[in-house]
Amino acid sequence: MIRSLLLASAACALALPAAAETVAIVNARLEPISSAAIPAGTLVIKDGKIAAVGANVPVPAGARVVDAKGGVVTPGLIAPSSNLGAAEVSGVRETRDDGTGSALSAAFDISYAINPASTFLGLARDGGVTSSAVTPVLSGNGGGAGDHADDGVVEEMTAGKSGDGDPPLFGGQAAFIRLKAGATDIVEASKLAVTVSLGESGARAAGGSRGADLVLIRSALEDARAFAARRAAYEQGATRDFGLSRLDLQALIPVVQGKTPLLIRVSRAADIRQALKLAAEQKIKVILEGVEEGWLVAAEIAKAGVPVIVDPQDDLPGSFETLGSRLDNAARLNAAGVSVAINGARDFNNLRQERLNAGLAVANGLPYPAALAAVTLVPAKIWGQADKLGSLEVGKVADVVVWNGDPLETTSWPTSVFVGGVEQPKDSRQDQLKARYVASDQSGYPPAYR
Repeated sequence: MIRSLLLASAACALALPAAAETVAIVNARLEPISSAAIPAGTLVIKDGKIAAVGANVPVPAGARVVDAKGGVVTPGLIAPSSNLGAAEVSGVRETRDDGTGSALSAAFDISYAINPASTFLGLARDGGVTSSAVTPVLSGNGGGAGDHADDGVVEEMTAGKSGDGDPPLFGGQAAFIRLKAGATDIVEASKLAVTVSLGESGARAAGGSRGADLVLIRSALEDARAFAARRAAYEQGATRDFGLSRLDLQALIPVVQGKTPLLIRVSRAADIRQALKLAAEQKIKVILEGVEEGWLVAAEIAKAGVPVIVDPQDDLPGSFETLGSRLDNAARLNAAGVSVAINGARDFNNLRQERLNAGLAVANGLPYPAALAAVTLVPAKIWGQADKLGSLEVGKVADVVVWNGDPLETTSWPTSVFVGGVEQPKDSRQDQLKARYVASDQSGYPPAYR
């Protein structure tokens, strides 16, 4: 028994990352993102931040040297929209905390559901992802193009009523996490956006029509303005009836004040135009996700200054609202001047797909520097983290990945991942299971059976 406890303690100690130290990554191709690539250079990490980056940077005395062996060093990848930490098994409802039920709508705060012990954090980190925006989806709609759940799972939660009778139009509030191993709280920021869907998914939430969806969204925003202006009267029952609950109205106040964006999931060109029109009329900030037909209205998106989150693999007409999908969507949006972030799949264990999607976009016309930015600096800007993350600049937090080759190639992988200047263990669930069940001595029994 004592031997088993000692082995368990040793395993836990090995799984935890070391403390922050001074590290010099040498013999590397540096991709700062915010400036031109450095073919051969050194990056120095000190006190959890980037202390130096360049071609002729000296190695500080006493620094631990990491030889990149000619590999590539990038900022940690940032997933611009995922359910990481808020969902585990697609078919098991009890593990799904990425969507609200009937009690809340805009007020649902996904940050409270984040599990720092999620089995998928290590897997994502092993793929070079060091942070992610975690965004709720509409419950009861079974995924689909509008929700971009991409897991094909029909939720057991029904799209019932919220507040005093309106459908749950809004998915809830997004959060931002950083994937530091061993941390008990990985939420970096919360209440960063309120999610909503247009198109087919939004129509389902509104009772079956796109027109009803937009009417109800406009009504909710107007109610939020009225609630903010007459909160005292509301508490005294001296206002008109509102379509949403007090909690949902409170959550929408920063949106109508222009402080917090709406993350709008939308696919077809006509619905994208409606989203841009809504933003202009209501004087609100918006982020567009999905945007499969975005290339058709790229100039309009660029003129509005609205960033987009796209999946370059969405090239097939899986629904009537994505008939115009094509592989060069990201390239065409970028060429028009749109700020493009690239997403991986939301199907739980495929965040590593983000960088491969960026490579796919390059193969279809997106410039390589824009593709790297689309998985690092652009998501950081979208979510208000660019002062700390997304590029290799002196003073920024040292979320850094060392790759053995081109990070957008399928045959490359990370050799070292740093979060906050601390090198992370390779401790994905797969690695843990291998260590537990593979025999490692002459007894013939794996550690789990000794």
